[in-house]
Amino acid sequence: MISFVIPAHEEEQHIGATIAAIRAAANATNEPFEIIVVDDDSHDATSSIAKANGARVIHVACRQIAATRNTGAKAACGEVLFFIDADTLANSDAVIAALHAIRHGAVGGGCVFTFDGILPLWARILYPVAAFLARRLRLVGGCFLFCQKEAFASIGGFCERYYAAEEVAFINALKKLGKFEIPKPTVITSGRKLRSVSFWAIIGIAARWFFGGPKMFLQRDGLEIWYGPRSPDEKRGR
Repeated sequence: MISFVIPAHEEEQHIGATIAAIRAAANATNEPFEIIVVDDDSHDATSSIAKANGARVIHVACRQIAATRNTGAKAACGEVLFFIDADTLANSDAVIAALHAIRHGAVGGGCVFTFDGILPLWARILYPVAAFLARRLRLVGGCFLFCQKEAFASIGGFCERYYAAEEVAFINALKKLGKFEIPKPTVITSGRKLRSVSFWAIIGIAARWFFGGPKMFLQRDGLEIWYGPRSPDEKRGR
């Protein structure tokens, strides 16, 4: 079985389309699958929409994506786990390529993503460089990750000490176990955060990581891009 885990916090505008995309992609594999939405303290219609679209819903109040993903993984029945963000559209090419990688020896992997909508000029300029480095360094964002359930258990899942950049620690831990693969297909994720924050805000976060390392993400302070109030663009649907 394949298990798709979707962490979600107030994603009523996106969750329906995300589940529909996963279902279509999973059906193309001709394998049994389940879709689990881990609703992390939402106060909107995220849960009801997820249930209406056939997902199993688990309620938590973590407000931390690592813990939210781990909750879904612990409840999953599949031998292959996919972690897909609530604003990300999977596709059959990506899912099939991921399964092929796992069945041919990879312990895990992740897909490079493109963004929906119109991005700021600075983001359009930097994106090709970021996509190239992601493939070269085998280090992708957390919106579409996959792994063997056995490998997930071996590394202890996502490190719950981190409030951001938890996917970096997760990927590095998987790499110590075996091959981490970046399939050729891409997925689409929301560009809402890039449209809602300034170039200098992104540079500030990157500088914190460069000069302070992972310890800079051990608390929510300064991580408003993930934990602060959402802008109008972030609240809109696609």
